[in-house]
Amino acid sequence: MERSFLASSAARYQPACPTRDACVYNSCYCEENIWKLCEYIKTHSQYPLEDCYAVFISNEKKMVPIWKQQARPGNGPVIWDYHVVLVHVSGEGQSFVYDLDTVLPFPCPFDVYIEDALKSDDDIHPQFRRKFRVVRADSYLKHFASDRSHMKDSSGNWKEPPPAYPCIETGDCKMNLNDFISMDPEVGWGSIYTLPEFAYRFSSKNH
Repeated sequence: MERSFLASSAARYQPACPTRDACVYNSCYCEENIWKLCEYIKTHSQYPLEDCYAVFISNEKKMVPIWKQQARPGNGPVIWDYHVVLVHVSGEGQSFVYDLDTVLPFPCPFDVYIEDALKSDDDIHPQFRRKFRVVRADSYLKHFASDRSHMKDSSGNWKEPPPAYPCIETGDCKMNLNDFISMDPEVGWGSIYTLPEFAYRFSSKNH
């Protein structure tokens, strides 16, 4: 019954971002894909930017399982070193997740994404438990920078083809991606949450 309600809510919901096919997407550059979504929201002004959040998912071991990913057909998880999604809290208090690498709906009701893509920490070895750096979209647009050096091997060759547009940088920084991936609360921007804390903050049950 709850799943049906969430599905109907999603059907009535007007997405804050373009359709999946219209989004800027480059495989293995999730941090830039989400930055571009934040840029789209700011440019189109359909929703307040402060209602949207860039969310980095990682941990100290840089090994986080996420299910329902296009890179792993079937029921098993993909083990990412980090992953980035966008969360939008609608005016009705319902949250939605924008994950350009999921096979779930786009956008996906937050509670469905938690249940199907993140599942529970209870059955996961402690070294794989996820943490979440939640950064307001306006702060992410202002502070994020990447020279894409992390996507080159020791010989300087690209591990994956880079986006065609120029590198994202700020007036005084060309590379701070590691500050966003880090789950050290003393580093970078935003706030760090465990999975239960993250689920509690954005769950529709708490609005």
